[in-house]
Amino acid sequence: MTSLLLIIVMARKRPKFILDDNKQKEEWMICSLHIEHYALIDELDIEFRPGFSVITGETGAGKSIILGAAQMLLGERADFGVVRHGEKKAVVEAELDVTGMDLDEWMDDAGLDFDGTTVTLRRELTAAGKSRAFVNDSPVSLATMRELGERLIDIHSQHQNLLLGHEEYQLGVLDLIHGEVDAVDAYHDMYERYRSLEERHSAMLSELEKNRQEEDYLRFQAEQLAEAGLHRGEDEELEEEQQRLAHAEEIAADLFAASAALDSEGESTACGLMRAASQALASAAHHSKAAGELAERMEACYIELTDIAGETSRLADATECDPNRLAQVEERLALIYDLERKHRVASLDELMDVEAGIKARLALIDSSDENLEALKRERDRAYEAVMAGAKRLSEARHRAADELRKQMTSMLQDLGMPHATFDVEFTNHDKPQTDGTDIVTFMFSANKNVPPAPLARVASGGETARVMLALKALTSRRRQQPTIIFDEIDTGVSGRIAERMAHMMTEMAEEGRQVISITHLPQIAARGTHHYRVYKDDELFQTTTHIVSLTPQQRIDEVAHMLSGATITEAARSNAKELLGGKFNE
Repeated sequence: MTSLLLIIVMARKRPKFILDDNKQKEEWMICSLHIEHYALIDELDIEFRPGFSVITGETGAGKSIILGAAQMLLGERADFGVVRHGEKKAVVEAELDVTGMDLDEWMDDAGLDFDGTTVTLRRELTAAGKSRAFVNDSPVSLATMRELGERLIDIHSQHQNLLLGHEEYQLGVLDLIHGEVDAVDAYHDMYERYRSLEERHSAMLSELEKNRQEEDYLRFQAEQLAEAGLHRGEDEELEEEQQRLAHAEEIAADLFAASAALDSEGESTACGLMRAASQALASAAHHSKAAGELAERMEACYIELTDIAGETSRLADATECDPNRLAQVEERLALIYDLERKHRVASLDELMDVEAGIKARLALIDSSDENLEALKRERDRAYEAVMAGAKRLSEARHRAADELRKQMTSMLQDLGMPHATFDVEFTNHDKPQTDGTDIVTFMFSANKNVPPAPLARVASGGETARVMLALKALTSRRRQQPTIIFDEIDTGVSGRIAERMAHMMTEMAEEGRQVISITHLPQIAARGTHHYRVYKDDELFQTTTHIVSLTPQQRIDEVAHMLSGATITEAARSNAKELLGGKFNE
């Protein structure tokens, strides 16, 4: 999605950035642009000023390079090939004066330092393929840079004229004009709720249909598992008991041998020898403190050993072969293992989870009618609400369309199309969509007695450029945005039409924003309050792009050059002075 479309969408979703018609507009602007090691640019610094500025230069001089660098500050995807050959990284940085834009809340939410007046955007690209973004010297995600950058700078390039055929863009224009952001936000909230309930209802229907198809088999599985009477941990208990019963004779023999070796009564057994040692140490303790300590430790060991001997004897006596119980245990384990294989699980815990899932599916079937009806009622209420919201939104758009028809027709006539007609055609979606139920088509006719047709289909390149400029002039009044950059929006026009387009851009600047136009037309270049020229310098080992701010005399030469070509004639210089009016005396 292109940056202009994103800006339109943002304006619809973020009402606090839309100007009230009665609010005093501040003079916002890009103050400076620094580009370093970017494509043909070694190091370039531009200081911009308020009002209407123009940028000119020969084809291939590097205007598009400067524009591409600026677009990096809007979060555009990085092309790491732009890092100048032999350098480690490219840097693009812009400082903007945003006094009065009410950015404090947004900056605070983003965790960014802000003095209320200045925003600095910086993007760094390394030759190794890394990209970093900064706002006021704090690192930020590219998404954060994109969101902020597109609030501050609108770059309109030629390919964006294709947006005129996009329904979302056209709806966005209408929503920006009517300015009823509460209706837009309320609709979005209601639509998301309706969509969520519709998805849940569809999912429940699908799950219910699947469960009902499998109901008999599910009930068979549930009954089989219920009859098994499983409980968690049972398999481990049974496996332990199975091992004990299967090796009962070996266990008993080993226990009897251990008991005999320990025998607490015999003198030569472990217990007897320990008893004798304990008594000897006790006797020595009468004359040795160290022996006394050993006697205490030995006595404790003797007591523990006699206890072990007793337990071993009792366990040996209790151990016996029980073939019947062993058969029962192995039969139970076989049932568990068989059920695990049947349900394709690896443990009893997983098998019991399967049983719980089957019970849940059966419970859903048993209560399906009530649950489905309750969800349907909730969904229907949400549908009624979203349709009411869509109606309110549509009414606002129809009012905006009436205003748009009048203003666009008038503006297009001012731009040299005396018989131009601009219209907005409405149709409807069968169901609510993300942006309502309206289908909007901008209709256009440039000729007398020719009915309007879809703009994207019938407008020529020059006509499309004028329509887009008129739309930009109209919508720019509806939102805060310091800077608008036009990249050759004058393509396909010339002469008096170019003068009228320049006049419209001048009016946009006079409304309190900075307008920059990259142009090949002398009629537009002459109307700029400030004029910059881009040129290439072929040095010994490399080519470098530069930009300079022109003096009044340099402006005469530049405009004359645009009029006459490589050789500047006196007639071209005279025409340039006439186009510039009094500017060459500034």
